[in-house]
Amino acid sequence: MKHYVLVHGAWEGAWSWGKMQEYLEKQGHKVTSVALPGSTGNEQPIANVTLENYVQTVVEIINSVDGKVVLVGHSLGGAAISQTAERIPEKLERLVYVAAFLLKSGDSVIEAMQRDQGGEFLPELIFSGDQSYATASEQTWRSKAFHDVDEQNVLEVLPLVDHPQATEPFMAKLDLSEANFGSVPKTFVRTSLDKMVSPKLQDEMLESWNTDQVHILQAGHFPTLSTPEALAKLLA
Repeated sequence: MKHYVLVHGAWEGAWSWGKMQEYLEKQGHKVTSVALPGSTGNEQPIANVTLENYVQTVVEIINSVDGKVVLVGHSLGGAAISQTAERIPEKLERLVYVAAFLLKSGDSVIEAMQRDQGGEFLPELIFSGDQSYATASEQTWRSKAFHDVDEQNVLEVLPLVDHPQATEPFMAKLDLSEANFGSVPKTFVRTSLDKMVSPKLQDEMLESWNTDQVHILQAGHFPTLSTPEALAKLLA
């Protein structure tokens, strides 16, 4: 049995993995869902919500467990798991990117989003005057993020994503090496109906590093909500 450490994306929380975690645990796996700084259960001032603090949080959790883990990142969480792998590659059995940012060294999430001509979420974000945080309207969440999620689920989740998200983790540039990050086996779950991280950008990112497993889900950006069991089966 494996130990999965799950890292959520922007505006999300450990809650994002709820149904998937339940499925994996029923299969006998151990699962730890991380609450990143600034998320529900780990509330922090905007200034403390940085990629570095994300990475420190994940590293501390992984170092507290025995043996190797499968480290899974969704969306922005991809940047956090990549930088974590650079720090502690020896603790990782595998990295799994779920519609997540698999970036080259020196790249940032915001730069990837800016060059994603098929990405429909970034243009609709509402930034604060000092650009330190961003929010999105209910209509944007419904049409660009949760378009394939059932209504009951959408109603449950909308209040949970209705808060400011710090922009620093989007702007921070990754520092990755072939020796450390490159040495960890990688799986990518490609979401073919994604409007936030377009399939074209996902394909571009897949060319950045050697990825020995690629799975395709007929899902939008949140298969954690729309097809959690199918996603869990891919991971297991």
